[in-house]
Amino acid sequence: MISPATIAERVVQSILTRKLRAGERLGEQEMADLFGVSRTLVREALIKLQARGFIEVRPRLGWYVVEPSFDEARETYAARRVIEPGMLRDAGKPLQSVIKKLRQHVSQERKAIASCDAGTRSVLLADFHVCLAECLGNRLLTNMMVELSARTTLVSAMYQSTTQAQVSNDDHAAIVAALAEGDMALAEDLMRKHIDTLAARLDETLANNASTRDRLREALAATVPQKRKAATK
Repeated sequence: MISPATIAERVVQSILTRKLRAGERLGEQEMADLFGVSRTLVREALIKLQARGFIEVRPRLGWYVVEPSFDEARETYAARRVIEPGMLRDAGKPLQSVIKKLRQHVSQERKAIASCDAGTRSVLLADFHVCLAECLGNRLLTNMMVELSARTTLVSAMYQSTTQAQVSNDDHAAIVAALAEGDMALAEDLMRKHIDTLAARLDETLANNASTRDRLREALAATVPQKRKAATK
């Protein structure tokens, strides 16, 4: 039987992959039919997501993916600025297998950018930070980065242009190169500058309500990635 945690996980993963967007409605009955469960279980999952800041209730309208305010967008990057450089500061020199995995990820980003695959590009660029935490072996930080990456996905869709993907890819490559050299101080500094660059790209004038179309069935029907499942428990 599908649990509320599984339903919540599917919603978070759909946000991460930009299949669910800020402002989209989550119908209880439609979700219950989709997952083959009762509305009570769906409501329990949505309440959990509401407590984590991903879902909100609009009076007489129902459940919706949150639309972060501009201040909340800035707070998201402020949190990342504390957590991600600190994660690198406290890490030891990564194993070569970790460096290989990170380089492969950066290469996949580059290929997606070159092929103009906007969806895959966005997913990979956001997932780099989760992949990094995972490679450094800290499960708690990995879970935190899943949450922050999902929030960043909502924020970037509302307040950022997608025209500077190559800059982010170059930043990721530089961070991995510093890790490969064992220069954790440089990696930490590069990560801080990278996050500052992303935060500087926030533009309140880009916000719109074009994401309110109901694509729930398409978004939630995808298979949930098996890794990082603990992040939503």
